[in-house]
Amino acid sequence: MSVGEAEKSFFRLFLRAFVERMRGIVGKCSLKIRKTGQAPPFWKQAGLSDYAALSAEGLWARAKRAGQVTVELLLVLPVFMLMLFCIMEIGNLAYQTILVHHCAYELARIGSLVAGPNGGGSGGGNEVSKMESTLKEMLPVATLDSSWEPRSYGPDPQAAATGDNYISYDLRVTLNYPVKLVFPGSSVMLSDVPRSQRIKKISVTVRMPIEKPFKQ
Repeated sequence: MSVGEAEKSFFRLFLRAFVERMRGIVGKCSLKIRKTGQAPPFWKQAGLSDYAALSAEGLWARAKRAGQVTVELLLVLPVFMLMLFCIMEIGNLAYQTILVHHCAYELARIGSLVAGPNGGGSGGGNEVSKMESTLKEMLPVATLDSSWEPRSYGPDPQAAATGDNYISYDLRVTLNYPVKLVFPGSSVMLSDVPRSQRIKKISVTVRMPIEKPFKQ
């Protein structure tokens, strides 16, 4: 848009606003005169035709309706925007939850692979340090908690053939991730206490089986 076109556009907007303002002033003045009964409406004093008189009354009615619509919009708009921001924030939380689930599953898979020398022992492994180093690359602000849980799946004929007692373990990984709410007003309903921090904590728990290899 050139400078001349911009000036013309600004002038048209200014002229339209000025005309609407004058219409409102004229309507209010005419209403005050009619209520007091001191003088007839100005369009009758000027000897205007019936069409012009109806047009003047229509201008006043439109100005009144425009003010009513503005007030209604100001009352409804904050509620509408709050609902819109909450819907968008729920979408953001859903995305963050899916992301944390994928990260927790990947950490549990890595931890189950490097759990220990025999893969099924409850000690001697370096899975915690490996998972923590990987977590720093994925979600630096998240916290990790892991534990071993023995599971009984019944006798395994293949494991019994080796002459060892077969005990299976699950690596239980819990990932806690604080999500910062980004949309205004959503913390009123979606954030954790204290709500002034605008934080929603997401906690995900994943179990990954650890298999004990057979001895050669």
